[in-house]
Amino acid sequence: MATISLESLDLAALLCSRVCHDVISPVGAIVNGLEVLEDDNDLSMREFALELIGKSARQASARLQFARLAFGAAGSAGASIDLGDAEQVARGMFQDDKVSFTWSAPRLLFPKNRVKLLLNLIMIATTAIPRGGSISVHVSGDAEKCEFLINSKGINARIPAHAEDLLAGHSESGTVDAHGIQVYYAGEVARAAGMNVAFSIEGDEVTIRSATV
Repeated sequence: MATISLESLDLAALLCSRVCHDVISPVGAIVNGLEVLEDDNDLSMREFALELIGKSARQASARLQFARLAFGAAGSAGASIDLGDAEQVARGMFQDDKVSFTWSAPRLLFPKNRVKLLLNLIMIATTAIPRGGSISVHVSGDAEKCEFLINSKGINARIPAHAEDLLAGHSESGTVDAHGIQVYYAGEVARAAGMNVAFSIEGDEVTIRSATV
């Protein structure tokens, strides 16, 4: 394994690519729905188009709000984020989805990087259950000393390929692509937040545990 070397401009470009990838699908669906409204006078088709536009707009908004906290600055250096805001954007990601979501956390202000880490670990947790299932998030402790416990349960649950290496900042080639950038970024945030991350799996349940060092 080689240590990943990534210029700041490349990191920014890859993260932008990841965010755009997550938003393209619902935005494209909105465009398709608008085209149906313009070209089709059938009442049932117009109702379908309006429903598609509404659902896709909600998905796009939820994904952008999530990305704003998970990847964005969210205030100046050293800023804190309310865990309630993190819960809200996380729940928004799972509306109308094949994954059920539960959240248990105190309503406290946490350092920005620790909240960003939590949201990024939730993103990783979704890839552990490609066929859907359930994700539960439990946060204990306070802003100074805390632990995150995220459980993904579903058919064929697995630790995402290369996730442990990418979190540690390593890859076979010493590079990372748009597919792996989010996991690599999560590792960078974990180190900045003074927290470790560990995976375990038992049957159809993957556990991601992160605690202050």
